[in-house]
Amino acid sequence: MKAKRYAYYPGCSQHGTAAEYEVSARAVADKLGITLVEVEDWSCCGSTPAHTVDHVLYGALAARNLALAEQMKLDTMVTPCPSCLIALKSARVMAQDKEHLQELRELIDLPLKGTIEVKSLLQVIFEDIGLEALTAKVKQPLTGLTFAPYYGCILTRPPQLAQFDDAENPVSMDKIIAAVGANAPDFPFKTECCGAAFGLAKRQIVQTLSAKVLAAAEAIAADAIVVACPLCHQNLDLRQEQVNAFRGARSRMPVWYITQVVGLALGFSPHEMGLDKHAVASDAILAKWETHLKEHAQ
Repeated sequence: MKAKRYAYYPGCSQHGTAAEYEVSARAVADKLGITLVEVEDWSCCGSTPAHTVDHVLYGALAARNLALAEQMKLDTMVTPCPSCLIALKSARVMAQDKEHLQELRELIDLPLKGTIEVKSLLQVIFEDIGLEALTAKVKQPLTGLTFAPYYGCILTRPPQLAQFDDAENPVSMDKIIAAVGANAPDFPFKTECCGAAFGLAKRQIVQTLSAKVLAAAEAIAADAIVVACPLCHQNLDLRQEQVNAFRGARSRMPVWYITQVVGLALGFSPHEMGLDKHAVASDAILAKWETHLKEHAQ
């Protein structure tokens, strides 16, 4: 299979709090024949807070990265982060208006067309690579494991902007999980909000909403929650002890990135996928998986 080339926008989290997402994303992309060409001199897209201050400046922050990607002469720009995705897609839509396009050009001092397509890495794996090609590359199926696929509130919303999967009942991660041999039962909280960026400003909001997601995952007997968002991961993994104290629980629910799930199935080790970087240990689920692998090998 000929490698598919994409302009790659990692975003700030991938180089900081979500470093394991970055490592697993690049490893999986390479194994699936996806060439990620990082946008040179990329900068913060403004993420979720910037638009509350100034919509045009918010657009300009993301538009600068679009302009840099357009110079690479590639058709599509890819990012793993849903917050970055929405920022980049919003700037692209803004650039379709001639008046806004001129404002953006003046602010970023770069030529900008706003024509490059923007996709999430999840969408590239699901649509451009496809389930059949993914299944063909599985070396160690995740047999016996049950995952709760948690999309969060912005990966597929608003639908006219995201233009991927179903806004209210997305299934792309469900199908990817099934393609690598694991079980993904119906998860009713798959698109509920975890509290997003309110972890510092409104901690109780995060605790209340994340508690519901964790409880719902426990209710379907999930071995782990699977996410595609650094912010969701932070609230459900890093802040899980805070959430437990809030709801009077002792949950130790691992939270994996979808790229870590795929990476294990493709033959990478838990260490190579950065599973030892999480706040909630994955020892129990990995031991369960290894037992299933040994049983199937006999």
